Amino acid sequence: MKSATAFRTISEVSADLDVPQHVLRFWETKFPQIRPLKRGGGRRYYRPEDVELLRRIQALLYQERYTIKGVQRLLREGRVADPTPPLPEDAEDESPCDVPGSPCEPASGVGEGGEASLPEPLRHEILMVIDELRSLRQVLDRACGRKDEATA
Repeated sequence: MKSATAFRTISEVSADLDVPQHVLRFWETKFPQIRPLKRGGGRRYYRPEDVELLRRIQALLYQERYTIKGVQRLLREGRVADPTPPLPEDAEDESPCDVPGSPCEPASGVGEGGEASLPEPLRHEILMVIDELRSLRQVLDRACGRKDEATA
């Protein structure tokens, strides 16, 4: 096991936080406070304080249900609290999905077009990927000299 002060690779942080690597890279684009060291070949090395910040961002997004913009505002204002405290020992066996109205429970009703609504965590993840894809599309369009699709 690495020491608490050791730098961590993106794969180690991804496994530790149970967040896909592409999400960590996406968060780097949205939160300039996350600044891993980049070595040869673009390999990222996260400092312990980077990992702690990522843990706080993860808690705000997934447990506290903040939006990306909400977390950005909290970081800008210096109001990012410590991550959610650990559950009491007697609560470990209880899944948050067992609680009615939990984020795991799909929203009631039917969405536009007649399809069932997605569970909020999945919807959030999909929206993050769509936002990342749009950003990448803009980069590609600029690199190829094409006019931005959103402004056309």
